Amino acid sequence: MIVAQSLTDGSAGDAGEGIKLLQSVGRKIRSFTADGAYDSSAIYKSAKARGAKVVVPPSRKAAAPTKRKSQLPERDRAIRRISKLGRRRWKSESGYHRQGRVENSFFRFKSIVGGRLRTRQADAQATEALIACNVLNRVLELGWPRSVAIPR
Repeated sequence: MIVAQSLTDGSAGDAGEGIKLLQSVGRKIRSFTADGAYDSSAIYKSAKARGAKVVVPPSRKAAAPTKRKSQLPERDRAIRRISKLGRRRWKSESGYHRQGRVENSFFRFKSIVGGRLRTRQADAQATEALIACNVLNRVLELGWPRSVAIPR
């Protein structure tokens, strides 16, 4: 379900937009899951302020936990678990694979609505994107597709 959306140009940074989206959600947030582009102290602090658990892989494979008392204990725990289990197992254990649903939502959005906006003015584009998100949410309310693996 899409609960927040933002329309940006190509120069907007993921972490900065993520903070704005976190702040725009009008209800409690249980979890914030995103890819390594959102690995920033500002994201962790903003999500923590909303009561959200952060599931973001460290952006660098050589990431190390902080040596002093950490301001980002969730990130340090993730780094330690990745060191112990490996990235693939951490993703499964932490629930990071849910991030794939977000990517799938983008795919659905582009498949159903199209890959570009039709209007030219910024206000109209924002309205068009909001309507498209509402349409997609309605489609998802009707039921998630069931995927079944076919044995070879």
